[in-house]
Amino acid sequence: MSAPAVSVIMNCLNSARDLRAALGSLMAQTFGDFEVIFWDNGSTDDSPAIAQSYGPKLRYFRGKTTVPLGAARNLALMRARGRYLAFLDCDDLWRPRKLETQVALFEADPRVGLVCTDTEIFDGKRVLKRLFAEARPARGMVFGELMERQWISMSSAVIRREALAGLAADPGAWDGGWFDESLNVCEEADVFYRIAHDWELDFVDEPLTLWRVHGANTTFRKFGQFADETLRILDKHRRLYPGYDAEHADLAALLTRRAAFQKAVALWREGRNAEARACIAPWRDSSRKHRLFWWASFLPGSLFDLAARAYFALPSGLRR
Repeated sequence: MSAPAVSVIMNCLNSARDLRAALGSLMAQTFGDFEVIFWDNGSTDDSPAIAQSYGPKLRYFRGKTTVPLGAARNLALMRARGRYLAFLDCDDLWRPRKLETQVALFEADPRVGLVCTDTEIFDGKRVLKRLFAEARPARGMVFGELMERQWISMSSAVIRREALAGLAADPGAWDGGWFDESLNVCEEADVFYRIAHDWELDFVDEPLTLWRVHGANTTFRKFGQFADETLRILDKHRRLYPGYDAEHADLAALLTRRAAFQKAVALWREGRNAEARACIAPWRDSSRKHRLFWWASFLPGSLFDLAARAYFALPSGLRR
């Protein structure tokens, strides 16, 4: 059987509630030359039956044990045959022209390694915001720009097979190593950054991806993990790219400052206000975000959820 143009990676763990909607949006694509690599990470709900009801385009696999998401993505990718690799999380949706418009950009320029689309964030009933609404992303060799503002949602990304292969220790083996399995909250951004270092990026300026969010935003609750993994990504870049600190001194400073902010937020949430301020002190006046946090850190940690909602309601320019 000939290989499809696109392999769509779906990783599932008890996603029955929204799975039919996600698969329905996939099967409604105007571009039909794709396969679905469906990796079941140990679901105990109706997800397996739902997935397997979608016919020959969907290849169903089930792991023996439940593994972290990065590892599950790698396991699914090992089964992929397409020259382009797309990702659809089981609670997200695609609009019909998504794959068609992205594949056209790849076919027009062999230097492009990743194409994303604009994304609408929705709660299942209404659209809350659009990622490109305040600032459109950059095209071309945009490693620095992407690290300053990560604009790619996972379900919007399509990656050229050769670009992903280049992230592994042996690019010709196609046997894993693309998503860093030591990362738990930054594994997606890590892949996007490394592709952007070596390949051009492009985007479709239409909201062809819908990213479903559930309940309150939990990003602030993981800021301790984000801080640790941000510094690990910086260390990785220094190993991978000789002369990194000389060539990208601004990015090294950015990641160091970002990790300090993330760590300070985690400390404040734990009620360690003075430690939080000490952590952020070297950068207190570096941006409006840091000044706002400095003053917020005098409030008790019990106000964390209220402050988090206020923070994410700010324009993106105030959150940088």
